[in-house]
Amino acid sequence: MRFLTWYDYEVRFGAIGRLVDRMIFRPLMGWATAWSFDRLRLWIEEDQTPEVSVAFASIHAVARVTIAFIWFWQGLVPKLIFRDIGEKMMLVRSGGSVNLLPWLGGVEVVLALISLLTWRRQKMLLVNIALMIVALGVVALKSPEYLWEAFNPVTLNLAIIGLSLAGYVAGKKSPFAGRCLRVKPRGEQ
Repeated sequence: MRFLTWYDYEVRFGAIGRLVDRMIFRPLMGWATAWSFDRLRLWIEEDQTPEVSVAFASIHAVARVTIAFIWFWQGLVPKLIFRDIGEKMMLVRSGGSVNLLPWLGGVEVVLALISLLTWRRQKMLLVNIALMIVALGVVALKSPEYLWEAFNPVTLNLAIIGLSLAGYVAGKKSPFAGRCLRVKPRGEQ
């Protein structure tokens, strides 16, 4: 299915207006148009209504952003800023050195960024599930007393697994602007 669109307009406010148009407005309009056409494609090809497409895209976005926030928070706050004693104890009991704590925090912050930068890569959500299962297994074997504390690894990891599954399923059915051809292929008139 191919849809062709063309935007042609005059920009106000001189050089500043042209800069804002080039850097923000035009790319945003192009993205929104491509996204809406992919939503239309899903309706035509898969009989998925636009309302359902928006719901899937919203679920996917909330899952991705929440997962990224959790990775970021868990890496930054208890490992890099406050160096929580519980984090240190779990690390030592699992056979690691306390000196690894900031490195683990850094890895978690990087995982937060990867979660956002791989927005359309559904495999990252599966990797996330695997990491949560491994982490929960390590805590269960090496520091089981943390499993029944308030805000424990069981509830946190299961919540992340649930968000990852929801994001994975919704992401498969979400519209994606990147599926649309945004420039005319070479050689076409």
